[in-house]
Amino acid sequence: MSMLKDPSVKYRPFGQINLPDRQWPSRLIEKAPRWLSTDLRDGNQSIIDPMDAVKKRRFFDLLIEVGVKEIEVGFPSAGATEFDFISGLVRSGDIPDDVTVQVLTQSREDLIRTSFESLDGARAAIVHLYNAVSPAWRDIVFRMSKDEVKAIAVAGAKVMRDEAGKRPDTDWHFQYSPETFSTAELNFSIEVCAAVMEVLQPTPDHPIILNLPATVEAATPNIYADQIEYFCRHLPNRESA
Repeated sequence: MSMLKDPSVKYRPFGQINLPDRQWPSRLIEKAPRWLSTDLRDGNQSIIDPMDAVKKRRFFDLLIEVGVKEIEVGFPSAGATEFDFISGLVRSGDIPDDVTVQVLTQSREDLIRTSFESLDGARAAIVHLYNAVSPAWRDIVFRMSKDEVKAIAVAGAKVMRDEAGKRPDTDWHFQYSPETFSTAELNFSIEVCAAVMEVLQPTPDHPIILNLPATVEAATPNIYADQIEYFCRHLPNRESA
């Protein structure tokens, strides 16, 4: 089989976002954003030689010393190493009162329940839920319709709500990611996030965190910025997100 002399001809240009009055280029950041460290989790759940509990604890203590106030401490449903580190950290009482830990979970009931179990007794915690929403994942991986993929997110949000309700002594916060956002239809991502918000009922005083992942870099950064501005403008109840 012969190779194409110019493989780029296989790919279509990434579509433009219909945002003629875009505002992000002229806006300034006027207050500090929320900073979250994902160093203890990002990829650690899937590498051959992940950080063990001793290494993770040293890293956690360093992040505390640096002054990070939100720390993603792991992926508790990935295995015993992750679960035991997180639950042990919570039980140790060494999480400062002004620090909130976070865990990540796919939108599957068993994994969500495991994630909440790892945080039993925490003063405050963020549970970060995700599922992929883009056409490639819907059509090739899941072989599901849009409604079926949205139902995965809604079902996960309901489990989160119910598991948090069983543990009223913890100050729970929720985060949701429409994974593969950067290659999904914008209006569908908005629809899924709105459905999750309908379940979790965020308020301005207790908002939900919506993470919009550039899971696959398919366009230049300015188009991703357009995607985010379009999303923010069209999301219902923006003041609660």
